[in-house]
Amino acid sequence: MNIASGINMLPISAVMRGQMETIYPVLIWDEEEAILVDTGYPGQLPLIQEQVERAGVSLDKLTKIIITHADLDHIGSLPDLLNKLTQNVEVLASSFEKPFIEGQKQLLKITPESIDKAVNALPPEVTDEWKAAFRKTLEKPPAAGVDATIKDGMELPYCGGIVVIATPGHTPGHLSLYHKASKTLIAADSMVVLNDQLLGPNPQYSIDHPLAIQSLQKFIPYDIKTVVCYHGGLFADQANERILQITEQ
Repeated sequence: MNIASGINMLPISAVMRGQMETIYPVLIWDEEEAILVDTGYPGQLPLIQEQVERAGVSLDKLTKIIITHADLDHIGSLPDLLNKLTQNVEVLASSFEKPFIEGQKQLLKITPESIDKAVNALPPEVTDEWKAAFRKTLEKPPAAGVDATIKDGMELPYCGGIVVIATPGHTPGHLSLYHKASKTLIAADSMVVLNDQLLGPNPQYSIDHPLAIQSLQKFIPYDIKTVVCYHGGLFADQANERILQITEQ
């Protein structure tokens, strides 16, 4: 879905744990760079490739991948992407999230208890074989190397400027991005869109929910025309005013 020149939201829809789920990575590009923000669940490479090409960009033009944080639905297809691409693609993430993305540390939200709960919550029609594969993925999530770390306040000199905004709370090293040329905030999981309304972070999935709410104040100085949330997609109705409302609740 085109947001503005050189930036597309990529709807990735698939049945996950027995129900249809759509997530929204983002593609930013110009004549020199093509940057993918987040990589979906494991096994979603064909869907990502389809959406990238639908935006008019060949996957072999990809130059960088930014991972906003190390949750399974953001890092899942990163190794498959890197294995498929023949060109050198630089992976960027925060220093805190780096060891989780690289598999040196277990993902914060994945514990033996949470794995059992997730497997037991699968619909009864899910086969034992699929359940076993799902458990294996949770126990050993996909991992890939991070080439460079990025931090709060950095402006990446690509595609009209991309400002890195550290927004801890959902995870300690969670990053959001502001694309200056289109005035688009890539909020990742710092906010969600539900029933066409922009909402704060989901407390169910936040490591530190009060900190996640506090982090939203960092968006206020930016002139935001459009917000893309990884869960829920696009919001473009007086975004600055709505974010301020959320922080004051």
